[in-house]
Amino acid sequence: MKSNIEMLGELGWSVRRISRKLGAHRKTVKKYLKKEGECTTETAVDSDSEETKGTISTAGKVGRKSTCAIYDSFIREQLNDNLSAQRVYQELCVHKGFGGSYESVKRYVRKLDLASEVPFRRMEKLPGEECQVDYGAGAWIVDGQGKRRKTHLFRITLSYSRKGYSEVSYTQSTECFLRAMENAFRAFGGVPETMVIDNLKAGVIKADVYDPELNPKLREFAEHYGTCIMPTRVYTPRHKGKVERQVDYVQNNAIKGRSFNSLGEQNIFLSEWERSIADQRIHGTTRRQVHSMFVEEKPRLKKLPPDLFPAFQEQKRKVHRDAHVEVQKAYYSVPPEYMRREVWVRFDGRTVKIFNLRMEQITIHARKEPGQFSTRSEHIPKEKISNPERGNEWMLRKSALIGDDALLWAQAMLQNRGIPGSRVLNGLLSLPKKHSAADINLGCRRALMAGSFNLSELKSHIILAGKQEQIYFEFIKKHSLIRDIETYDQHLNTKGLFS
Repeated sequence: MKSNIEMLGELGWSVRRISRKLGAHRKTVKKYLKKEGECTTETAVDSDSEETKGTISTAGKVGRKSTCAIYDSFIREQLNDNLSAQRVYQELCVHKGFGGSYESVKRYVRKLDLASEVPFRRMEKLPGEECQVDYGAGAWIVDGQGKRRKTHLFRITLSYSRKGYSEVSYTQSTECFLRAMENAFRAFGGVPETMVIDNLKAGVIKADVYDPELNPKLREFAEHYGTCIMPTRVYTPRHKGKVERQVDYVQNNAIKGRSFNSLGEQNIFLSEWERSIADQRIHGTTRRQVHSMFVEEKPRLKKLPPDLFPAFQEQKRKVHRDAHVEVQKAYYSVPPEYMRREVWVRFDGRTVKIFNLRMEQITIHARKEPGQFSTRSEHIPKEKISNPERGNEWMLRKSALIGDDALLWAQAMLQNRGIPGSRVLNGLLSLPKKHSAADINLGCRRALMAGSFNLSELKSHIILAGKQEQIYFEFIKKHSLIRDIETYDQHLNTKGLFS
């Protein structure tokens, strides 16, 4: 790859053309061409020579020369007067007889603007104000069979004193990340006000320089230790430049060329190396011993909380149709309004806490074995609770509300029928929808006397109880207050009504 890039560069190919041809990144092409000292803007070219006629390129240090290169000093003078690219093009045409296009001038001016970089501003911090965190590659772990395993090197540096802490782990999971920071705080004997971290997945869900979305567990960790998490801008390592160099320092000075038998062995080595070498060095920027500066900074660190950050795991889960979430192959209930929605689950060896997406706790359960269910009664809708679920005692109390005879029959029926009697008792409670309480009690009294403990037989007794014999009254023919028909006949004839 390198030899091909150099050969094509010697042929005058542009960076873009070489990149397309070889499938290499432009930065890679530029790197190799710069090493070979390919075409610079300071190269003097005769404006009347044949080599400059018709050439089109940019003002960069590699590739073919721009038609504007021979007017570099004139263009810079115009730019110093804050003239626009259009105005520079016009001045070139009027005063220099420029025959190129406006686009070539615009590209050249843009390159000059990029070349005139503004120096970085160093931001020094007060004692206890800030620490920076980063990851790098740790030393290999080689077991007894010679099998190698990769490790990740965690490095945290106090920005004022440059006091550092190093720890290796097999993964960059959230739990490993938090425990490494916690171990660092315990090693420092205090907590800085702010922590500058990279946008690693263990800490940042959605990167945003203005309002990043942090991992909920990381937010809880920051609240526990009273510090503030400040992720850097994406692809801007200089925002945590103090720790960037520190990772290189640990890799080159402490673990380069070494391997270890276990994580514990490597971490013990790093701890001793920090104490005996890293803390005793004279830092290249501050020109002071790291340990002596840390002695000044330590009293400014915040006090450690009395207890460690709780060890728990957390996951996002979707609530099933039965209003339960699955955690480690066990199932835990949530209120029915969260069915088919996502929730956050935090669990340890004893409890399972369930939160909504605003991190407000919904409920808490005791940890269950795989395959078991934990269902809280308040999470079951009332309309979904059947009478048998409430138990026989509850149904007997409901029977007593119908009447004493209904209760006596229900008790005798349960004793006679056993377990199937629960369904029969539930059927008794459904009868008031069609029959009166008096008819049900009378039917229960007759069924109990007859020894009938089937629901169908009970219904027959209740129906018969409702069909009472109707009493018929005969009209009397004679009474002292009632006149006979002959009297009315004589009265009508006397009046002459029928004459």
